[in-house]
Amino acid sequence: MRDERITKLASILLNHSVKVSKGEKVLIRGHLNTKPLITELIDQANEIGAFPYVDLFDDEINLHLAKNYQREQLETQAKWQMQVYKDVDAVIIIIGEENDAEMADIPMEKHRIRGEIMKPVSEFYVNNRKWVLLNYPTKGLAQKAGMSTRAFEDYLFDVCTVDYEKMAKAVAPLKELMEQTNSVRLTGPGTDLRFSIKDIPVIPCTGEANVPDGEIFTAPVKDSVNGTISFNTPCPYHGTTFRDVKLTFENGKIVEATSDQTKKLNDILDTDEGGRYIGEFAIGFHPYIEEPMGDILFDEKICGSLHFTPGEAYEEADNGNKSAIHWDMVLIQRPEYGGGEIYFDDVLIRKDGKFVLPELEGLNQDHLKS
Repeated sequence: MRDERITKLASILLNHSVKVSKGEKVLIRGHLNTKPLITELIDQANEIGAFPYVDLFDDEINLHLAKNYQREQLETQAKWQMQVYKDVDAVIIIIGEENDAEMADIPMEKHRIRGEIMKPVSEFYVNNRKWVLLNYPTKGLAQKAGMSTRAFEDYLFDVCTVDYEKMAKAVAPLKELMEQTNSVRLTGPGTDLRFSIKDIPVIPCTGEANVPDGEIFTAPVKDSVNGTISFNTPCPYHGTTFRDVKLTFENGKIVEATSDQTKKLNDILDTDEGGRYIGEFAIGFHPYIEEPMGDILFDEKICGSLHFTPGEAYEEADNGNKSAIHWDMVLIQRPEYGGGEIYFDDVLIRKDGKFVLPELEGLNQDHLKS
């Protein structure tokens, strides 16, 4: 029996996210267990008159490959993948991980080499092709969320098919305000951080590149960050989850970093020079995503949240920071998480996760849900 939720999601991906047209080539990359959505995407792409192509992958196979990654091997793979991305117009990537810690035993050096060699490939399609990334409901993801498989499946389809057109209209005033802002201050328990976003582009995200979506991002002026930020959600990275992450900055650089795994945290930040500088500042406002589940595609969109990202800046909002890492760390500022404030040029714009300026109230949870 055809699942109408999958039908609706496929339509959003093709018609809203990547806007595929007749005659265009669309690459659908997905885990083997995401076949129901892949086949629906194929059928709908064919109805549009587009040309679908499929690339399947599997975590167990990838694990066996990753154990012995060699530079020459990865360079060949990067060459092949680059040609594929050059040959298509749009890319849909569907993640169906059953165990996101599958790669936890792979040495960091292997992750570093792969990140370095594959970076130009990902940069090419991110900056030159229409693309979207999403998660598919799996038992592993349901377990991370602390839900039954059925309840998580319902939840995922609900959050992925939110009214993105309404969200896009509501975020427009915040984009305008951020483009006029010089200084930002973040406050809350264990947090007092200041930085500038002057003249850095501001990018609203409403279902075009991520599904689910619901954030707006920019980047701090690279050397402007000073103070401390304490994150109150899990911070996963390559299969390891860090908790109680606290970062202290001086003139843009992380000079102290602690967590429940402080040594490993610092090893990652020391991947390269850019790993200790920030490449992204973003505000999350998805009305149906409320609690962290240790999956950044969801957690960075949590209503009443923000995220601050050591590592590479996106080309769309470039502050000049380059790195092999891009590690989104999430801070929730709603009252039940300790509260907190965001100030733009010393004017309070959000308190305890709720926008307080009249022109921004459309982004609050109750407005986006109604």
